[in-house]
Amino acid sequence: MRLLLITFATLLVLSCTQDKPTIHLVSGEGFGTSYNIQFYSSSGIDAQKGIDSVLNVINRSVSTYMPDSDISKINAGDSTIVIDEIFRDVYILSEQVYNESEGYFDPTVGVLRNAYGFGDVKPIEQLDQTVLDSLRQFVGFQKVELTSEGTIKKDFPQIYFDFNAVAKGYGIDRIGAYLEAEGVKHYLIELGGEILASGQNLEKNSDWAVGVEAVDSNLEDRSLAEVITISGKGMASSGNYRKFRIDSLSGKKYVHTINPLNGLAEQSDVTSATVIANDCATADAYATAFMAMGLERSIALLKKNSSLEAYLTYIDSAEGSKVFVTEGFRKRIRE
Repeated sequence: MRLLLITFATLLVLSCTQDKPTIHLVSGEGFGTSYNIQFYSSSGIDAQKGIDSVLNVINRSVSTYMPDSDISKINAGDSTIVIDEIFRDVYILSEQVYNESEGYFDPTVGVLRNAYGFGDVKPIEQLDQTVLDSLRQFVGFQKVELTSEGTIKKDFPQIYFDFNAVAKGYGIDRIGAYLEAEGVKHYLIELGGEILASGQNLEKNSDWAVGVEAVDSNLEDRSLAEVITISGKGMASSGNYRKFRIDSLSGKKYVHTINPLNGLAEQSDVTSATVIANDCATADAYATAFMAMGLERSIALLKKNSSLEAYLTYIDSAEGSKVFVTEGFRKRIRE
């Protein structure tokens, strides 16, 4: 049709003006945090309504904070729930990362997360080794199964799924898929500090620029360790510098990252992990895994999986705080 307009100069100019993408900014709340989205579009779409609808659908499937969600019903012992595409996707990805991380990433750690006070119930007051040992029998992805009927089979009814370490990234990916279905090619999605980028920042004619937050960043005045460029990738970060709890009775510090293999909520030598992957859900999962795995195991995994790029901060017993950066991530850093 546009070829027919070439002979009509006025109409041609009008057509070009209408087709020129303009930037749109959308912000809101989801998954207990906020989101900020920039995208270029030449058509008027109700992005706010579409994005909130995507988040609502995901919450109904895998939010442990909604008592009527599928995951809450499964956690409560309902073995008749036929899971939807969302649950299936995060389950399969979680199983993949569980296997590749040798069990350090495990969404069945929910019973321990609740016990430490990082879930949706009150923490256990007397959390000693005996209690931890009794809870650990309900942890282990090898103890659950996705059946051919689409239901979840658990070895113990007490096993508690918690997909929070992957669901946020997955939600960002689904927002990206929604925008692309609306014809959007250039966008930057930020939700709770996690990123999905596509195309370019057309105003600057370059890939999107995003920051890697410094470990010692102040919550009221955040500072950046690095600024990187990104396109066609997802990025997620995990760290315990803010996510911890001090037990009111013992004074003991419990960090948010729990080691599923020993049940302890103790800091590994990795203090923060920022991961870039082909999608945000994958980046989200591996960032959490690296926090539990520690530096040596994380580096070994990164050498095996060339699709991942990472920026890890860690504590060296001799030299204090240090940084490990993969070559792919290093190339993205702006001088």
